[in-house]
Amino acid sequence: MTTRIKICGITRLEDARAAVDLGAHALGFVFYEPSPRHVAPEVAAEIIARLPPFVTTTALFVDAPPEQVAQVMALTGIDLLQFHGNETENDCVRFKRPYIKALRMKSGLDPEAAVAEYPSARAILLDAYRPGVPGGTGEAFDWSLIPQTLRSDIILAGGLGPDNVRAAVERVRPFAVDVSGGVEASRGIKDHNKMKQFIEEVARADKS
Repeated sequence: MTTRIKICGITRLEDARAAVDLGAHALGFVFYEPSPRHVAPEVAAEIIARLPPFVTTTALFVDAPPEQVAQVMALTGIDLLQFHGNETENDCVRFKRPYIKALRMKSGLDPEAAVAEYPSARAILLDAYRPGVPGGTGEAFDWSLIPQTLRSDIILAGGLGPDNVRAAVERVRPFAVDVSGGVEASRGIKDHNKMKQFIEEVARADKS
């Protein structure tokens, strides 16, 4: 199976085009203002309008007001919504757009029970937990905590980079991996060589 790859935190067209040219299947745009990877909807719309076909675009929100989500959808024509806050399933489905729900692997979380709360989600993304930080921590979590029954369906995130993504894919065999800070030159600016290495390491894992 080919592990799908999402490059998140895109803020520049040159980074988006490089990610696609290198083999990324999806791009993520962050609409959470406290994030150093936040991008204005108008900028995201300009980038998306210049992408080639068959690239999935994703809008990331954290407990955003419904009006903000609707505005981003209208301006950008985004393909997928990604919710990283305390959104319930009702909060997620109200926009009638396919969505991903992110779950942070905090101590005591029952992943199977948490996933079951979002039966309408297109996918569940598992991320590392740090109090007060909804994502993009740059930290990995213990992959052994992921139940075998979920592994082939989840999007794996949290502290991934060229140095550990091969081990992550070989161990977990997730549907997809999601990376942001692990392929950056600086916050919000992608390192094209790191993206290349990351995507090559995923391909090596797929062949092993």
